[in-house]
Amino acid sequence: MPSVGVHMSVFARLAESDARVRGVSRMRRAFVPGTLADRSATELRAFIEGDDPVSGRPFMEGVLAELTRPLDEEDLRGLTFERSTPRLLPPDTEENLRRLFEENRWTDFLPVVLPTEERVEAMLAGTSHAPDEVVGRLRPTWMRELWEFTVEKVAVNAVMAGARPEYFPVILALAASGITARQSSTSSIATGVVVNGPIRQEIGMNCATGAMGPYNHANATIGRAYGLLSQNLQGGSVPGETFVGSLGNNFTYNNVTFAENEEASPWEPLHVRHGFAADQSAVTPIWPIWNYVVTWGVRPTWREKLLDMVAAHDPHGGLVLILDPSAARLLAEREGFATTESLVDWIAENATKRAGQWWDHFTSELFVRPLADQGVEPWATRAQAHPDERFTTFQREDIEVVVVGGETNAAIAAASGRRSVTLSVDDWR
Repeated sequence: MPSVGVHMSVFARLAESDARVRGVSRMRRAFVPGTLADRSATELRAFIEGDDPVSGRPFMEGVLAELTRPLDEEDLRGLTFERSTPRLLPPDTEENLRRLFEENRWTDFLPVVLPTEERVEAMLAGTSHAPDEVVGRLRPTWMRELWEFTVEKVAVNAVMAGARPEYFPVILALAASGITARQSSTSSIATGVVVNGPIRQEIGMNCATGAMGPYNHANATIGRAYGLLSQNLQGGSVPGETFVGSLGNNFTYNNVTFAENEEASPWEPLHVRHGFAADQSAVTPIWPIWNYVVTWGVRPTWREKLLDMVAAHDPHGGLVLILDPSAARLLAEREGFATTESLVDWIAENATKRAGQWWDHFTSELFVRPLADQGVEPWATRAQAHPDERFTTFQREDIEVVVVGGETNAAIAAASGRRSVTLSVDDWR
């Protein structure tokens, strides 16, 4: 049956690419000039009464023509293409190879260490796992197919990032998470990384002053390797095709990678709270990170300030509270939060939004409204609430607490994101 897909014109390349990777040689399409969100009925009618910005013909004329044209052999022909890549590139000068890496978008456009066989072999010495062992599968978005990759392919990207072999188990654990650091969402998502356990000291990660900044080789290159392996081993991350983040996100350069300051924290570390022993090493991807808001000091009005910060976050992106150790101790010793669970409970109970505001989020409409329509609680009840009725912004399971910093300021930061999995680093040694 002839059919026509309707897309925004900015997704013309994406629509073609998506059809190709699904094995479809040709799709019938029509395009509108902009987003449909927040448009009036008059503006939307102008889209369909105007011209298709890609084909140039009147929009409805093109739709009707494609719907009434009988299917032909080209419509029905399947499409295959080679998904494998050669193990080695032909030899060339360093300058030419660097240019080739940039032209093929294998880099983040910062200088890379060229992954020679010798360098990759040295990286592989950082794990006992075989080079051809499958590590996992990644994709830029749930609409794309999953791409499978091996230990050696992860090593190639770790070399490119400038990582050292002793960091490799952490990078392999991240690669095995199934969570990409190059998510193709129009909302410009990044992924964060928290490392716990003895591996932090073994490889010299920073968990104190400047831990979330560019001041430590392990922090910087582990996070960068995660980004490079994500884009190269998931089938690409090309703006307009496999990446459609409207703004992009500066966090993706090293994925906010840091070690938790376990020694200075008054609470159990992140990995212990999620089933690991204190002497085990683990890594946790935090996703999706959109933004980061901070207040300084546990002052008398810290509760109001924290709730103001929390209110700025999308209710379906999760919440990560990032505390300097000095702030964490004040909350534990002076404010009575003996555990992170008690702090999470307080936030979950006190962070509220008006129903009208809570539902007026793109993610509420996209992910939660269908559940409400199916009668799933608590969403079904919330869908019936008066717009001025208030209910909690976050579910308890969507809130996480991490302690990091050098105690030069009792900072409290609230970032979007949630923990979906914590992975063993020791399994990849």
